[in-house]
Amino acid sequence: MKIYLLGSQELADEHVSLQIPGEKLRAIVATLALSPNRPVSRNDLIDELWGENPPRNAENSLHGHIARLRRILAARTGRDDLRDLIGTSNFSYMLSLPESDIDASLFCDLVRRAAALRASDPAEAVTLLTEGLGLWRGPALLDAGHGMLCRMAYTRLTETRLTAYEQLFDARFALGLHRSIVTELEQLHAQYPLRERFCEQLITALYSSGRQAEALDAYHRTRQRLSHGLGLEPGHALQARFHEILRQDPVRL
Repeated sequence: MKIYLLGSQELADEHVSLQIPGEKLRAIVATLALSPNRPVSRNDLIDELWGENPPRNAENSLHGHIARLRRILAARTGRDDLRDLIGTSNFSYMLSLPESDIDASLFCDLVRRAAALRASDPAEAVTLLTEGLGLWRGPALLDAGHGMLCRMAYTRLTETRLTAYEQLFDARFALGLHRSIVTELEQLHAQYPLRERFCEQLITALYSSGRQAEALDAYHRTRQRLSHGLGLEPGHALQARFHEILRQDPVRL
């Protein structure tokens, strides 16, 4: 069984793909899949499903949802043994599944491995990061409800995704591929105009491609957005890169 959380939720078992019906059932799958092979307390699941307004019989309701989820897994895959995918103890439930079978866990592992290789083997880092970013099909936990655990995981995964893009561009810079990443950086910078690292990488790529005027213009536009939107000046790293380009210094990656 594989579980996909980086986009709309989907479960797959060999050639059978299934969508879990109902937000609460999807929230249970997501919450358990975010901590595979580790117990998640009933209280945490109740908070995730109902927040500050749980029903009086919250534990029984949770047990009923888990029982329904097990029935769906067995019925839609034709495998009764998948009922055991979700284990029960006195005070918790646990999803027994290798982390590599959950796209969010696999993505984070690929990013960690790439970070360790970025300086020594940028080509392999590019391969790992490209594989990891290719797992995304849309916003993380798109239909897993609005519980605190899933909201926090959404924020963490989204930030890790943006950091992975930054690492990918750095690795491609190290391979001398600055010209080929300009368009991607322009798109990401347009999407996240206040993320200074994307601007720094974009103006570096433009300058390295012989487009100094465009690099300076991109910096000034970002400085304006930061000033008008947040009342801030660009950070030290971005300002330093701007002055290097202004002086036409050699590119320092």
